[in-house]
Formats: sequence, structure tokens, C-alpha cells
Amino acid sequence: MENDIKKNIEETLHTYENALNASSTEQVLPLYTKNGIFMPQGAPSAEGQEQLKGGYDFVFKMLQLNVKFRIDEITVINENYAIARTMSKGTQLIRAENKTTPEENRELFVLEKEDGKWKIARYMFNKAK
Repeated sequence: MENDIKKNIEETLHTYENALNASSTEQVLPLYTKNGIFMPQGAPSAEGQEQLKGGYDFVFKMLQLNVKFRIDEITVINENYAIARTMSKGTQLIRAENKTTPEENRELFVLEKEDGKWKIARYMFNKAK
């Protein structure tokens, strides 16, 4: 059973990776719980679907990401909660400058099962170096 849970969580994380690389707020939002919280480095937290929409719209207007996630750890707490630790590495295009730079972060996800699906309840990232 735990392997099935981990596989479902991996699918959620890879779907999130694809949504980031597509700069798609519409693909990101359903991956979060109704009261999900996004805590980006150097910016205020976005709480709930409305703030998440504004936060991701802003990020995707500024940046085009091309990153790959490496899943380092998935810890299943119980049938409704899990924690995932990842690293992402790739590039980002800073749209205003039309400049591509390396991008690398470490991430922490708290996942919650909502409506039968594993979704992001809390997400925080920062620079590894």
C-alpha cells in the first residue's frame, strides 16, 4: 500500500514539474489543496486558490522555467499526509531581460489526500547554494 501511495505522490510531483515548465497556472492550481500554501523564497506566501492563482500568474509572467525534479525522499505519515523532499535543476529564462540563467532549488512539499487525490498542501523552496 505504501508503494502505491509513493507512486501516486511521484505522479503529482512530476505533473507539477510539467506544469512549471509549461508556465501553466491552470495546470498548477488543481495540484494544490483548496487551502494550499505556496511559500516562495523572497516573496510573500500565497494562501488558498485565489492567492495561488495570483502568485503563479506573477511567477510565470516573469520567468520561463525548464527544470527537472529529483525526488530525494517521500515519507508517508498516514493515509492522508506525506512529505516529499526534492531538488530541481535546470534553467530559467528571465523574460524582462531575455536572459537564460541556471536554476537550482531544494524543495519541501507537504502533501494531503483531498477528494481521493494526493495534492500539495504546503510547498516551500530555496536555493541550495
